[in-house]
Amino acid sequence: MKLGFIGAGNMASALARGIGEPALVADIDVGKARELAAELGGEAVGSNAELAERADAVVLCHKPKQLEEVAGEVAGGAEAIVSILAAVTTARLEDVYSGTPVYRFIPNLPAEVRKGVLCYVPGSTAAEGPETEVLELFGRAGAVIALDSEPLLEPAMALMSCGPAFMALVAESFADAGAAHGLDRDDAVRMTVETMAGTAAYLSAHGYDTETIRTRVATPGGTTEQGLICLEQRGLRDVCRAAVDAVVEATKR
Repeated sequence: MKLGFIGAGNMASALARGIGEPALVADIDVGKARELAAELGGEAVGSNAELAERADAVVLCHKPKQLEEVAGEVAGGAEAIVSILAAVTTARLEDVYSGTPVYRFIPNLPAEVRKGVLCYVPGSTAAEGPETEVLELFGRAGAVIALDSEPLLEPAMALMSCGPAFMALVAESFADAGAAHGLDRDDAVRMTVETMAGTAAYLSAHGYDTETIRTRVATPGGTTEQGLICLEQRGLRDVCRAAVDAVVEATKR
């Protein structure tokens, strides 16, 4: 399946690298399009219309406000539409791309290293198009999680799309705390990040059972338990909830 990316920004580039297939690329910044296409072993094309005619599936990675403009150039030429546009529903996509199967994903930046999370909602006619092929290709970039209803994409986005930035801030904060006690900050960052990666791998291998790993690490009366009590008392859960609430509310504006 030949993919065509409209847009060559950060998320489009990360996703394309994670999928790892030669692709067609179009962008208003011709230099960006050429650079990404060359990296993928694909081709930069001169227009969105040409891309739609030559691709088996068009991946929308442009700004949401450009939806109608791009659709005016692409509609009728596209065999399938894959969207990573925030706050643009499948119903809206089907409205501007009438008669074309639609597939909506919200990916995150770790897709670039094939460790991404890609939340997925199919359009109403997705099964009539190349859904199996689309899911296989996008699955190369990470874990595809199909959601039961489209409104769930907003809270999902707060966890997995915004999540890498949140996790990076957590890593910085713990590294700063370690450095305050004399650790070399670079070492502290590495310790924290590698511990996060190891914890994620452990949880994945053990059914995502967060409670069990906490009880295995935190022996009663031990130092880990003291740290956990402090995190609870200082409101870690409330802070995390507030961050998710802020993202969800922002998507409604």
